[in-house]
Amino acid sequence: MGEWDAELAELARRHELAAQMGGDERVTRQHDAGRLTVRERIDRLIDPGTWREVGTLTGTATYDDEGALIDLVPTNFVTGFGRVAGHRVVVAADDFTVRGGAADASIHEKQVLAERMAGETGVPLIRLIDGTGGGGSVKTLEDSGRTYVPYNPGWDHVVANLARVPVVACALGPVAGLGAARLVSSHVAIGVRGISQVFVAGPAVVEAGMGESVDKEALGGIDVVERAGTVDLVVDDEEAAFAAVRAVLGYLPSSAAALPPRLDDVGDDPGRRDATLRDLVPHDRRTPYDVRRLLATVCDTGSVLELGRRFARSTVTALARLDGWPVAVLASDPAFYGGGMTAEGADKMARFIDLAETFRLPIVHLVDQPGFIIGSTAERAGTIRHGARALAAVYQCTVPWASVLIRRVFGVAGAAHRPHHRYTYRVAWPSGDWGSLPVEGGLEVAFKRMLAEAGADAERLKAEIAERLETVRSPFRTAEAFLVEDVIDPADTRPLLTEWAASAYAVLATAPRSEVRPRP
Repeated sequence: MGEWDAELAELARRHELAAQMGGDERVTRQHDAGRLTVRERIDRLIDPGTWREVGTLTGTATYDDEGALIDLVPTNFVTGFGRVAGHRVVVAADDFTVRGGAADASIHEKQVLAERMAGETGVPLIRLIDGTGGGGSVKTLEDSGRTYVPYNPGWDHVVANLARVPVVACALGPVAGLGAARLVSSHVAIGVRGISQVFVAGPAVVEAGMGESVDKEALGGIDVVERAGTVDLVVDDEEAAFAAVRAVLGYLPSSAAALPPRLDDVGDDPGRRDATLRDLVPHDRRTPYDVRRLLATVCDTGSVLELGRRFARSTVTALARLDGWPVAVLASDPAFYGGGMTAEGADKMARFIDLAETFRLPIVHLVDQPGFIIGSTAERAGTIRHGARALAAVYQCTVPWASVLIRRVFGVAGAAHRPHHRYTYRVAWPSGDWGSLPVEGGLEVAFKRMLAEAGADAERLKAEIAERLETVRSPFRTAEAFLVEDVIDPADTRPLLTEWAASAYAVLATAPRSEVRPRP
């Protein structure tokens, strides 16, 4: 018999009790709802053999009269270190089998420690969120005999981590209140179709407070929150959510102090030319084209990971690679509002630029911007206010920036295609079309008196003016005055951008973060 055998046996017993989570009945209920348990999630996410849990013994214990342990209900929050696709990470995971993941059943120091572990050791944080809220139910007031002034423990670390390390959050069940706030206080939020709902308050609270009767799916189902931009990626099951976590981390550095990692073997020629791009943009400016074909053709094969596809659909944001170098790609989808910028699109753009700036991802802007969406609906949405915020994000960023003017560049929104106060790489396609506003929208205003005086000949005169202006609007005329640096063959877009990406990372690698003033 060893001197500490009794204590080691007690330790093993407590580990066994913690592994039981909320007990067999609640584990079965979790499975019946189509959801994995917290420990199953960690097993599937973390590289085998790398998990090192912190705080396994934390929970609510019951003792007999002699002080012997009868039972231990673990806290409903599991954290620790591990590796995901080789990346060292911190995982912060809710256990729904114990009090539905409610924060009042947790020991909040564990959540605070998880945030500090990630931020202060400089490794990504992965939140697996499956909880009902922050302060617990009204019933807890009777148990405690008092109420309290709300606060969120450790929220300073939650906020600080957004500037320190990549934070990826997964909604893996009904997520409300504080859980929802933790979900969106991330760089990328992932939801799972069929099992995830996200809301400030659940249906019962909504009905009591607002008189609105609504079920969980209608209130905060995945389709609702995807269109609202609450989640950035939606997948079909939990395994796909963990694959998405691995994919996102592949584009980002371990912390804001490092550079994004290059993928050495991308299986794609950096000098690949694609002549099909010459026919991508129709001559009819009102005809849309497939912007995702453009992204897929220019970027490394299979490297495009679009974020927020169903939110603010005229604005496209994606992580991608150019010859293995991670980049942040901005574009417009002319199939929605002609690619024009909406209030939501401006917010989407600003947030994405902030992500790129935080983790020093060079930005590639594939520009086809007809301007801000106009009309009474746009004015009620405060489009210009949101748009000015996006423009501020463009001018505040310091990372290398490349703009390819694919088609339209008009107005204030068009001016946001790059930060004009510093050097950025810029080329245009022969389909480039730019100005303060499109000819189609400005001709009748500019020549209003002349057209009015023309009477029955107004349409003929209008056509003649449009024909004259058509010649003037040629991108070659702009290039003659060096108001655009170069007009290129669209087939050359990828080779030029891969060359630029290498030079961009050369600049980033040679300048300390606080002194980065990129030149490529």
